[in-house]
Amino acid sequence: MTNLGRGSVAAVCLLATLLACRGSERLTSRIERGPPPPAGPTLALQSSGTDVLLQAVSPASADVVWVSGHGATWTRTTDGGRTWIPGTVSDAPADLQFRDVHAFGPDVAVLMSAGPGDQSRIYRTEDGGQTWSLRWTNDEPDGFYDCIDFWDDRRGVAYGDAVGGGLRILRTDDGGRSWERLADADLPSAREGEGGFAASGTCVRTGPNGLGWIAAGNAEGARVFRTEDYGETWAAHEVPVVSGSGAGLTSIAMSDRDSGLAFGGDLAIREGHTDNIARTTDGGRTWRLAARPSLAGAIYGGAAVPGREGAYVVVGPGGADVTTDGGATWEPLDTSAWWGVGAHGPDAIWLAGLDGRIARVGLP
Repeated sequence: MTNLGRGSVAAVCLLATLLACRGSERLTSRIERGPPPPAGPTLALQSSGTDVLLQAVSPASADVVWVSGHGATWTRTTDGGRTWIPGTVSDAPADLQFRDVHAFGPDVAVLMSAGPGDQSRIYRTEDGGQTWSLRWTNDEPDGFYDCIDFWDDRRGVAYGDAVGGGLRILRTDDGGRSWERLADADLPSAREGEGGFAASGTCVRTGPNGLGWIAAGNAEGARVFRTEDYGETWAAHEVPVVSGSGAGLTSIAMSDRDSGLAFGGDLAIREGHTDNIARTTDGGRTWRLAARPSLAGAIYGGAAVPGREGAYVVVGPGGADVTTDGGATWEPLDTSAWWGVGAHGPDAIWLAGLDGRIARVGLP
């Protein structure tokens, strides 16, 4: 064994100390950084507290979300989905199908039921769903309403299938407490059979400074109706997707005042694919086809993801897809059937569907 002098021993000790410190720094750095972020989207199932078909999702924030469904049912979370509290509108017919909901916050929300004649109704709560007041009932036997949306806590719009050759659009200026139907003379002429699809509550979208859009179908040629004045007047614009009876647009989503996607398909097709997504970059005045999604069949609902440019999530009986490049490419998110989708941010996206299923989705 080689003998070491005192100086050599001190140098070796100093070197060992430095190496130990560096190793400790590297270990501490790894601990502080935590695990690497997920490589792709995440989907976590949550317990909705109900087993009815859920069709519409409305996030008021990353924590507060309302979801509506069949059997006069709604469910609500105020903690990001860790717990859901379901309920029914006790004074409503038990078979009402609440196919749209708009959440103003944890206590205030508006529900819209869809169906022929007086099955189309609008209710409002101001106490978190403990009580509901009936605010509007459709008085046209041939009428059928599909979806609602709001610009703010006062101004909103509802859309329904055409009746007698006239479009059906309602407006409210008091938060949904009262509604007025626009006159036929103030609207574009309806095409034969034209209307919406009450699939996910996303056939109407509101935007900044009075902009709004409606996705229409079930006629020869799919169209988007556009407003610039909080729904007082509307103009029609052609969209080059599959159309006809039982086909056309079901949903629309805008990421800002100019860019958005319109979704739909042929509801009779479950296994195949059609041209069912179109893109606009001029606020909905003109549209061109976007890439087809991987999910088969029609798209029932779509949502732009706030805070993530070019990101959209779409759902339908064939599953769920996501794009992060404005519809140029799509990747599968899930293969289960979903009806409704709503997004408040990249880590606050919810899907809803059959048997009370709810899932929270996060994008990396």
